[in-house]
Amino acid sequence: MHLEFLIEDSSGEKLLQTLLPKLLGSQGDPHSWRIHGYKGIGRVPKGLKTTGDPSKRILLDQLPRLLRGYGQTAGIDAVVVILDSDQRNCRTFLSELQALCSECDPAPNTLFRIAIEEMEAWYFGDRTALLQAYPRAKRDILDRYQQDSVCGTWEMLADALYPGGAEAIKKTGWPLPGQIKSEWAEKIGPLMDPHRNLSPSFGKLCDGVHRLIS
Repeated sequence: MHLEFLIEDSSGEKLLQTLLPKLLGSQGDPHSWRIHGYKGIGRVPKGLKTTGDPSKRILLDQLPRLLRGYGQTAGIDAVVVILDSDQRNCRTFLSELQALCSECDPAPNTLFRIAIEEMEAWYFGDRTALLQAYPRAKRDILDRYQQDSVCGTWEMLADALYPGGAEAIKKTGWPLPGQIKSEWAEKIGPLMDPHRNLSPSFGKLCDGVHRLIS
């Protein structure tokens, strides 16, 4: 089975690169996949029509075009779209995504999965991996985190792991936030064990992928 994964940023792409072999086995044995990282999430287009400049690689802006293309492409068995909920109502957001997919003709077999509030919640979900990667993490901050809560997730993780916390990262500005998030993916991702992760949204991703390939 061949799967295409669409994800909203490069740090998420790096995380998937380390996690998918743990979920799917070795590339091509028997399942194959490709990961496409974008440069932002955007928003579900009004009228469900592709908007924006494709070269800017904003995922939701281009999603109608992408899904229609996959629906017409032989050899693609499923598409998995992974997004942060941020401040959105998760149920409403998922309904909008499913409505978009239903407008595609033909529609690909599509699985939408949403990280609550941000994908950094998945690092909190595997505290063993997190502490192996960052043994000097501030445990009092880790203890205050409520799993998959809307609390400024990446900022809270930064406060636990980065000298000066999220405020120092924001003060420095771009591209440091993206670099730090990529570092977390590279250091924590290889140590993560999907079976012990306590994040409900991560568990839904794993369950959904396993159903696709079963």
